[in-house]
Amino acid sequence: MGIRDYFRPVATLAPEKIRSLLDEKKPGEYNLVDVRQPEEYDRGHLPGAELIPVGELEKRLKELDPSKPTVAY
Repeated sequence: MGIRDYFRPVATLAPEKIRSLLDEKKPGEYNLVDVRQPEEYDRGHLPGAELIPVGELEKRLKELDPSKPTVAY
């Protein structure tokens, strides 16, 4: 990842659009990533969400399937 990647625009969707996306697709057809800290994740998270704290995201990107849409929250 180069420095320019940090300034590339990222799509943001309203919660309603995210709900629609998750309803339309089956689990396993998208990457759902919780970027909070483990303590926050343990208190509650969306079903099927994978915990990748934001500070670890860059080094763990290879864990995500690039052919699937990714929702990070």
